[in-house]
Amino acid sequence: MRRLRKAALAAGFRSGLEQDNAQLLDDLGIPYEYELERVPYVDKPKLYKPDFKLVDSGIIIETKGRFTSRDRAKHLLIKKQHPSLDIRFVFSNSKAKLNKKSKTTYGEWCDKHGFLYADNLIPKEWLNV
Repeated sequence: MRRLRKAALAAGFRSGLEQDNAQLLDDLGIPYEYELERVPYVDKPKLYKPDFKLVDSGIIIETKGRFTSRDRAKHLLIKKQHPSLDIRFVFSNSKAKLNKKSKTTYGEWCDKHGFLYADNLIPKEWLNV
C-alpha cells in the first residue's frame, strides 16, 4: 500500500484522492458531508453512499481511481431511479480505458451518459468560488 493511501486511511478516508478533495473543500471553506448520505436504489435493493455531498448546492461528488463495470452499472441505475440527483465524478485519470479491450475512456463514458467529470480535484467552477 502506498504511503499516501495509508495516510488517507489514517485520516478516515478510503483513498488519497478522497483526502485531497476533502482538503480542497476545507481550504476553500466549502461545507460538505462525507459518506453521510444514503441513496436507495433497486438492485436487490441496495444503498449508494456518495463520497461527498456539497451542502449548499446538493452536488454529489464521487471520486474514482478505478471505475469498474459494477460502478458504472450502479450509477446508471441510480441516475435512472433518481434523475434529480446531480452526481459528478472526479477521476484520478479520466483518460483511462474502461477495460483492457475497450477503446472507451472513463471520460467518454461520462459524456455518453450525461455525467460531469474532472481529473484529480473538484473544479472550482463546480463550487461557485
